[in-house]
Amino acid sequence: MALRPPWPGKATGSAESQGLLLSPTQLKGRRPLGSGRLQSRPLETEAVKPWGGLENSPTWTILPLFHNSTSPTFLLTGVPAWAHSWISNPFCCLYLTALSGNSLILFVVLTEPTLQEPMYYFPSMLSTTDISLCISAVVTVLGILWLNAKEINFNACLSQMFFIRLFTFMESSVLLAMAFDRYVAISNPLRYAAILTHARIAQIGLAVITRATVILTPLVLLLKHLTFCHSHVLHHSYCFHPDVMKLSCSDTKINSAFGLTAIISTAGVDSIFILLSYVLIICSVLSIASPRERKKAFGTCISHITAVAIFYIPLISLSFVHRFGKHTPPFVPTLTANVYLLIPPVMNPIIYSVKTKQIQKAILRLVYCKGPHVLQS
Repeated sequence: MALRPPWPGKATGSAESQGLLLSPTQLKGRRPLGSGRLQSRPLETEAVKPWGGLENSPTWTILPLFHNSTSPTFLLTGVPAWAHSWISNPFCCLYLTALSGNSLILFVVLTEPTLQEPMYYFPSMLSTTDISLCISAVVTVLGILWLNAKEINFNACLSQMFFIRLFTFMESSVLLAMAFDRYVAISNPLRYAAILTHARIAQIGLAVITRATVILTPLVLLLKHLTFCHSHVLHHSYCFHPDVMKLSCSDTKINSAFGLTAIISTAGVDSIFILLSYVLIICSVLSIASPRERKKAFGTCISHITAVAIFYIPLISLSFVHRFGKHTPPFVPTLTANVYLLIPPVMNPIIYSVKTKQIQKAILRLVYCKGPHVLQS
């Protein structure tokens, strides 16, 4: 009796040489199915009698391929194949815009002496997180669109997921720090330089990195202990925590609860404190007697309010789609996920270069090389 190959069209070499056929004696002492970190989709285990069906002949058991592999491979989808040709160039342009715009902001803040002040360090921190966020995702997104490279191994997937989450949480913390900066500048302008010193801003930056790393490390370690015995197809063009977690056949209640706790303790808490900061800012502005000064004070907050909106709206939308949108069309989570990664890095440098006059003048000086009088005008 001929053996049916485990995968159609891939029956190369003997089944025994590939490790697919084991006798009952060889099966003794092997790790049971499910003890590995990853399992492929189990095939039907069938007993075959290769010697003409003789009653006393030994039986052979066909084992599932890669049943104890410790380096699983996921398949990224996200963008449909039919859309690659017309969506790849716009996506590339958006990523280039995000990277070049944020790099320009970061460069002018670090090199222009007139911008070496606390109020300009926070936009540069925001640009740093945006650049890092783009780099974390651009490899797989453009790899799918240009090279149709959809496979990603488990460790690379975990690394990408960690860094995307890390820089997302860091950006949320930076936006909170910028809200505090605006509150101090409006409510107590005379003591602004004494409160937000260079050392204090460095401490804030270190706290932002430490907080995000401490919260995310257990989240990734919990994923490493899951088993994946169902489909390995991810529904985004990058590794996203809820998307990876859905593929597991293990109990993911702890992972889900920890993921929700991580979101609430970072973006949730930050958004509440940002809202509280603006309540205090409004109270401070309303206490200003001059209408012109009130308008000027509110004007300094417009860029930050816009940055907060374009960051939190896609983030909250993506979380809701994954947790409650089980019956939504497939393109909705894909579109939301790409908007969540692309829009804030693209828009933030535009907002701050347009609304912050000193940054705008520094960029004009750099681009047009008109000398120092551009900054002094």
